[in-house]
Amino acid sequence: MAHDEHALPAWSMDRSAAMEASLRSPFPLEDAREWAWAGSTGAGVKVCVVDSGVDGTHPLVGGVQSAVVVQAGEDGELEVVPDEEGDLFGHGTACAAIIRSLAPDCEIHSVRTLGRDLTGTGAILLRGLRHAIEQGYEVINLSLSTTKATFVAELHELADMAYFRNTVIVSAAHNMPVESYPWRFPAVISVGSHSGSEADEFYACPDPPVEFIAKGVDVELAWLEHGVIRATGNSFATPHMAGFAALTLAKHPGLVPYELKSLLKAAANNARSAA
Repeated sequence: MAHDEHALPAWSMDRSAAMEASLRSPFPLEDAREWAWAGSTGAGVKVCVVDSGVDGTHPLVGGVQSAVVVQAGEDGELEVVPDEEGDLFGHGTACAAIIRSLAPDCEIHSVRTLGRDLTGTGAILLRGLRHAIEQGYEVINLSLSTTKATFVAELHELADMAYFRNTVIVSAAHNMPVESYPWRFPAVISVGSHSGSEADEFYACPDPPVEFIAKGVDVELAWLEHGVIRATGNSFATPHMAGFAALTLAKHPGLVPYELKSLLKAAANNARSAA
C-alpha cells in the first residue's frame, strides 16, 4: 500500500498514457466487454482473498462464505484452522469490498496469511495459497508478494498448479521497483494501477511484466471498524481485475485461465481490432 495517495506505485501507468497505448487484438472487439460479462453478477463463482483476513460484517463486504487462518500448531507445523478474529489490519477487507462492488453475488472466502502489521512469512503465504488452490476456488485475489528468492520455486509450482486446475490467480505487482513474486509468473494475471477514477476502467499494459492496470490511485476503501479510508496501491487495482474475472466466469463457466486472460485483454479499454 503506497503512503502518498497521489503517487503512482511502481509498474503502473498514468491514465492518459494508458489511453494512448492502443493494443491490437485478433478478436472482434465491438462487443467484447458485453459478451464477457454483461448481465453477470458473479453468482456461483468462488473468490478467495488471501490477505490479512476479511471483516464479513462490514456493510461494503456483505458477508463471507468461509474464513480460515494459517498458523503454527502446537507441534510448530503450520495448520489451517477456522479464523475467529477476522481482519487484523483492514487490507483484506478493502480488497473483498472492491470485489463485492463489482461482482455482488460472488462467494467470498478468506484465507488469512498476514498479521496486524500487514507482515507475514513466506512459509505462511505458501501454505495459505496452497490451501486456496486445493479448495478449488475459481479466482484467488493475491494483493501481496514476496521478494525472498528462497520461496520462488515453490511459488512457481503453486502458480502452475492453479493454472492447470483452472484457478486464476490475480496478483498485485509490487508497489516498489523490486523483484518480487508471484505476479511475475505468466501463469497468473498481474496487475498495476492507473490514475483514473472509474472502477470499470482497465487497460492491457503494453510493456511486460505487468499485464493489466486498473483503478488503484486514491481509492475509497472499506477498512476496520466498518470505516472507510482513501489509499493508493497496486493491492487495490488487483481486486478490480479479480472482480471482472468473477463476472466473466459466472457468465462463461469453464473458461480456462489463458482464455480468461485473452478475453480480459480483448475487453480492455485500450484494445482495438487488428487492421
